[in-house]
Amino acid sequence: MNDSAARAPSTGKRRQANGVSGFRSDDDVEAELLELRRRIEETVERHRQRRAQDALITAVGTDRTDAVDAARRLAVGASATVDILLADAEYLEAAQAVCDHLLAAGTAVHLRLLCTSGMLSVGLLDSAVLERPNTEVRVARVPMLQVLLVDGRAAMVAAPSAAGRQASVIRATSVIRALDTLFEGLWWQSVAVEDRVEFCDAGRTTSPARILGCLRAGVTDEVAARELSISIRTYRRCVAEIMTVLGANSRFQAGVRAAELGLLSEEAGPRTDRAPGGAAARSAGRGR
Repeated sequence: MNDSAARAPSTGKRRQANGVSGFRSDDDVEAELLELRRRIEETVERHRQRRAQDALITAVGTDRTDAVDAARRLAVGASATVDILLADAEYLEAAQAVCDHLLAAGTAVHLRLLCTSGMLSVGLLDSAVLERPNTEVRVARVPMLQVLLVDGRAAMVAAPSAAGRQASVIRATSVIRALDTLFEGLWWQSVAVEDRVEFCDAGRTTSPARILGCLRAGVTDEVAARELSISIRTYRRCVAEIMTVLGANSRFQAGVRAAELGLLSEEAGPRTDRAPGGAAARSAGRGR
């Protein structure tokens, strides 16, 4: 039997196998393997992109110390600018940690702090921060948002949600750009500290610390207003502003929060050694 005859049966079986259902050629198997590899590569790439996106937005723990640590880490990496937007005192410790680092490091990083008038008037910010070189402080009506922007490349953001306020560290370029635009818009509509309106329109003599002292002492609004030589309406407006700044829903919560922040002192509060008649007389002519 010659070679061609020996190969013929084999060729016939191969052709027959190709024509019978359930059998695949080498080409078919190779095509399926290529398709399978393509799907695996697509899955891996999607997973890689998802992980990359997750890395660009990282949730910060719910404990206050977690936010402080995250803010400090961002501040340590700052080389040019730090922008802080504070709507209330909930993340004050985080902002103070950033300022403390900049003060201790003695760097030339340009700090811009934007907050509400009440944040400054209640005395929440250290005077050393306000007097630090390369620091600008302005006040404005700001949204309920806490933002820390570092060098236009990273941020820590906290905003209210259904589950409570949650802070996140963000490195996504598009989000950073949007936050930077928001900050710049608010900044140029704000007022420099030296030009701001006095706290509660009550004048320089009515310190928030004394109002907090009245709240701690549990005196009535009438007694507190008389002691502070302001009208009851002005006193209540000041109390409401303090509660907003401290993120408190009640006067009791405001007192607790003030104690946590070290805003209460032994000297604060009503002074019983003053004649009530004189204070009342002055109160009658003010704020009405």
